[in-house]
Amino acid sequence: MPMTPRYQNNRAGSELNRRRFLAALSVATVAGVGLARCTVGGQPRTFAEAAAAAGPPAQAAGSESGLSAAGLLPPPAARVVLPGGGVLSSLPGHGDLLALTLDDGVSSDVVRLYTQFAKDSGVRLTYFVNGRYYSWTENLDLLRPLVESGQIQLGNHTWSHPDLTTVPKSRVADELRRNHQFLMNTYGIDARPYFRPPYGKHDPGVDSVAADLGYTADTLWSGSLTDENVVSEDQIVKMADKYFTPQTIVIGHLNHLPVTHVYAQLVDIIRSRALRTVTLNDVFLKPH
Repeated sequence: MPMTPRYQNNRAGSELNRRRFLAALSVATVAGVGLARCTVGGQPRTFAEAAAAAGPPAQAAGSESGLSAAGLLPPPAARVVLPGGGVLSSLPGHGDLLALTLDDGVSSDVVRLYTQFAKDSGVRLTYFVNGRYYSWTENLDLLRPLVESGQIQLGNHTWSHPDLTTVPKSRVADELRRNHQFLMNTYGIDARPYFRPPYGKHDPGVDSVAADLGYTADTLWSGSLTDENVVSEDQIVKMADKYFTPQTIVIGHLNHLPVTHVYAQLVDIIRSRALRTVTLNDVFLKPH
């Protein structure tokens, strides 16, 4: 994992930013009640309810420019050629792109809440799936339309999350192949060429097996929300403030509930920096 130095958290500034975000979000409140929660006035609310509670609508800058309901910029129209082979840990060039990538799926509730958050806000996400978890079938009806539209991309994170550098090559192939088939059968998508080795651990042998199966893009990261284990909401917001920067691939996890309470703060950081959230498919042309 990347190093995560501490910095001083300014609670008063965070509260002011949160209030500004909610006021701006109210200009395009999502119809119905979303399931993704944020904290307002000490009480948990859904993401959509928080927008409705913000009061009179405020004009969001650039709201006439095709922005999402949360004022997020759309992905770029042009894509670039994916570098051949090697490790992908950041996005190329000097731009305004942020790839928020989320692993595992241990918690069905977190998968559901993250997906509803994406539906309500327009944020674009890449999920690296471990097919062994029930979350991927329990949330199929909610998730599949966003996968089909391209707003959420699914990548291969192996079937059961072993350290691939410690198992035989036949097991490496089985883990990738079984998960690949699960994604094809369940969501009708081919996740190639993107795979994320569990724990970020790979070696030439792992890479060779993966490439033989069409998984040529080892997708790592250059920033982390550090939520692979249970951490505080403040810690998650700190890491987002540090790593939500241009051309960064950020890793988060679909495992623990604290992140589902800070969606408003995450969007506020993205909006304040005029970043475009993107999937990997938004950025790169898929190899033939």
